[in-house]
Amino acid sequence: MSWKPEKERLTSPKYRSLAQLLTEDILSGTLPPHTKLPPQRELADYLDLNLSTITRAFQLCTSQGLLYGITGKGTFVSPNAAATMALADEKEEASYIEMGIIKPLDHFNSYTKEAMKTVLNREGTNLLDYSYPMGTPYQKAAAQKWLSQFSMNPPSSLIAITAGAQNALAIVLISLFRAGDKIATDFYTYSNFMELANMLQIRLVPVAGDEKGILPDALDAQCRLQHIAGLYVIPAFHNPTGHSMDEQRRKDLAAIIQKHQLTVIEDDIYVFLQETPATPMAALAPEQTCYISSLSKAICSGLRVAYITYPERFSSHIRRGIFNINVKVPSLNSETAGELIFSGAAESIIKQKREEAKLRREICHRFFPAEPVENMGFSFWVPLPECFYKIDFEQLAIKNGIHICHSKRFSVGQEDPRQFLRVSLSSPETPAQLEQGLSILHKLFTKETANQDFLI
Repeated sequence: MSWKPEKERLTSPKYRSLAQLLTEDILSGTLPPHTKLPPQRELADYLDLNLSTITRAFQLCTSQGLLYGITGKGTFVSPNAAATMALADEKEEASYIEMGIIKPLDHFNSYTKEAMKTVLNREGTNLLDYSYPMGTPYQKAAAQKWLSQFSMNPPSSLIAITAGAQNALAIVLISLFRAGDKIATDFYTYSNFMELANMLQIRLVPVAGDEKGILPDALDAQCRLQHIAGLYVIPAFHNPTGHSMDEQRRKDLAAIIQKHQLTVIEDDIYVFLQETPATPMAALAPEQTCYISSLSKAICSGLRVAYITYPERFSSHIRRGIFNINVKVPSLNSETAGELIFSGAAESIIKQKREEAKLRREICHRFFPAEPVENMGFSFWVPLPECFYKIDFEQLAIKNGIHICHSKRFSVGQEDPRQFLRVSLSSPETPAQLEQGLSILHKLFTKETANQDFLI
């Protein structure tokens, strides 16, 4: 059997004790992602327990996001159960080039520092108390101006200001979904969203897609097969695959969304990289969609400001969620965001980031010409050569001086026989450092280098 828990460690109630042993072995790495667990009846016989005890233990771990089942095939360890994408404290001297975590060209943060000085020196601003828990009229107007560049023109009453996109995702999930709900998403998706769903015991259902994102027919089929409550999409420069939905794909998905009355979370954090943004899903299915736009990647990651727009029918739920999670908007940060937006600094930052992102894409394309440039935003998604499938490539990369992320961190549910890497183009401090990191990765990918024992 693939898993043989120690019988003598079981205590009452047995199903909870068994679930705890299973959790320990998953989090320790003893049971790697996608490991197929023994059939429940076989495990019951081995432990001399009732079948119902095994079933309850598996159900408990499934509700916590540690397991997933495939009808007719069995129960498996979730791909992201023991993985973490948490930001580590900076070391005094990094031993590798950061190309894993996506940093948003932080050298533009001087604009934010100056805007913050302006706000603090402004007479008459009261940002240090509980007033305006949902944001001041000035902050709401700034949000409207920001959103208008992406074809979003909501009334101020349907805008919420949050402490970044991650905070916005947590608010929407807690406010509009319940434990056990199912949300459809791409086969690979944003790892922190996966972690949030796991913590809230919300099940993610992977849906087949192509180079334009989720396939409408596949989404329709999943909705007919099981009760899907929502849909999570990253329509522009999808994280991690880099794909962007075109207008037709968005319209086709909107028809399925309306047909099945899905609650949509549109995470449009990278749309600013498109000079001519496509129509948001929120404009095509306005009664179903919560639209999230963050300043973290576009302006400054440490500012922690994002905007949610939502249908009127969700208003009381979202407001209740914000009050109970945040109490009020981050006033100083929101005021600084307003200063950046109204002064024109935000527009200047975005223009410069687009230019540098283009430069970095061109550098990447020199090393990996087979990868489509249009799928490169702040990162790119590259197939891993099969010769590396049976090793820990992330550790191999660290050993050779670069930090990158393997596709196992982003996989929802079923295992993909292929393997990929998400490589950040924006995190290296300079284009020269990016070129150095890509050179290392390119050398690792060559057959001659890959076959050298000292690397493996």
